[in-house]
Order: sequence, then C-alpha cells, then structure tokens
Amino acid sequence: MTDRPISRFPVPELKDLPEDVRAKILAVQEKAGFVPNVFLTLAHRPDEFRAFFAYHDALMEKDVGLTKAEREMIVVATSGANDCLYCVVAHGAILRIRAKNPRVADQLATNYRKAEITPRQRAMLDFAMKVALDAQSVEEPDFEALRAHGFDEQAIWDIGAIAAFFAMSNRLANLASMRPNDEFYLMGRVPKS
Repeated sequence: MTDRPISRFPVPELKDLPEDVRAKILAVQEKAGFVPNVFLTLAHRPDEFRAFFAYHDALMEKDVGLTKAEREMIVVATSGANDCLYCVVAHGAILRIRAKNPRVADQLATNYRKAEITPRQRAMLDFAMKVALDAQSVEEPDFEALRAHGFDEQAIWDIGAIAAFFAMSNRLANLASMRPNDEFYLMGRVPKS
C-alpha cells in the first residue's frame, strides 16, 4: 500500500459529486469491490467524466467483431508503448481475467510481437500500434492486412478507435500522475479458489 495521492489534481468526495456521476462510481465499486482511481481522478470535471466513460463504454463493452479480451489487448499493448503505468496495470488486470491467461498482459505491455497470441491478434495489434504511435502513416495496405485476417470495416474502426481513445487516455493518466489501485496488481494472476 502507498500513501501517494491518486492524482496530482483535486479528487472530490463522493458526496460532493452530481448524482449521475456518484451513481456510476458506486455501481463500479459494487461490481469490482473497489473504486478504480480513474473514476475518482476524472470526477473533478463531471462533464468530461460523462463524455469519457460514454465513449469508453461504447468502445469496450460490446462483443461484436472483437472479443472483450481482444479489446483489452489493444489497450494494454498501446498503453505499454505510451508508457502509461495506470492503463497497463488496470487494463492488464482486466485482460488477464477476460483472456483467462495470467501471462498475456505482461507480454503485451512489454513486447506484443513476442506474446502468446494468434496471427490474427498480431495483425490487430500491428494496426493498433500504428494508430497509437504513427497514425499519419496509416495507408490502404494496413487495412488490407486486417481484411486478410477476417476483420470487417466495423472491427477495423473499433481497433483504430480503441487505440486512439487510449492514446488520449494514456496522456491524461500521465498528465495526472494517476496511480493504479493496489487491487489491480494481483487480479487474474492466480485462479480464484
């Protein structure tokens, strides 16, 4: 456990938040057993909190074209490339659980090219990394490589949108010096008893 603040910016008290923001945070707390620090960090700007989580949920909470685990793979790999400790730790935990694989998150955060993933997932991450780190160089052959692995236009959009959204999220987390919750470090590493 650390005494370090969760953000360099103000973190409001739950009782001081607008009802809808407080309700979302409490729902997450009930499901997870704790409040992920990103919710508290962003809550000091309620309009941005609402917009952030609306887009996050639209991208991450569907299971069409990409599995939920594949969506998390994109987050972990691109967040590792963007040196975002918060997103690597938090989404690494979610990925370990969704993929039912305690190794994959660490592999993706370090070097996705050496990870225990399928060729299809490798192509997905090649594209996601290009969007996250060098989007101006994305060209038609990048789309053709994804189509060759069976990705349709909707899935390709999702890959790019997740990479772009989390590039922004990575920068906000680094700006705020957002600290990962201690709970995330052990999640999904050993089977539940």
